Amino acid sequence: MGLVGLLYVGAVLFINGLLLLGVVDGRAAAPINLFVGALQVVTPTFLIFTANDDPRVILAASGLYLFGFTYLYVGINLLAGLDTTGVGWFSLFVAVVALGYSWANFAILGDSPFGVIWLYWSFLWALFFLLLGLKHDWLARYTGWVTIIQAWVTAAIPAFLLLTDLWRYEGAIAVGLAVGGVVVFGALYAFIHPRAPGAPAATPSRTAHPAPG
Repeated sequence: MGLVGLLYVGAVLFINGLLLLGVVDGRAAAPINLFVGALQVVTPTFLIFTANDDPRVILAASGLYLFGFTYLYVGINLLAGLDTTGVGWFSLFVAVVALGYSWANFAILGDSPFGVIWLYWSFLWALFFLLLGLKHDWLARYTGWVTIIQAWVTAAIPAFLLLTDLWRYEGAIAVGLAVGGVVVFGALYAFIHPRAPGAPAATPSRTAHPAPG
């Protein structure tokens, strides 16, 4: 059940990335945030209530609320036209807590690929904090592309592989994700950053701001 939710996390990340790039209008992105946000609240609640007090199941399910509350927060923000600072500072909370879930996946759950993926998510939510909470608008284009990449790499593709029982070689996946993330996101920053030679200037629109993953 959690894997189904992860697949649709990929969908909302993809839409929110396009929102940050100015491709999708804010109000048009609100429904998918509300739909997936509701799913990511109902799913962990069901998993926890049916876990028979298994601490590993409860631990794994509890992190889903971070996504659910974020998407519901964003969807309401987009519809109501609220200031983004609340979402931004909540994103800082998520970024810090995600580091704990990364450690838990490595040390307790024995899931090294998702240990790395939680690091990806911590980085992404830290970008949302800088963009939405601290209003560093020049990060909008970079954050948009990081969000789109993570939509596929951390959510849609892993969920599909796990749902179809094609998830293999977890150690190699973890190493590939770790190395690939540093290389890809570093190169992307060098290309997009406004002070980098030949990089396009970041000119985000107001409607693109309230769009974390």
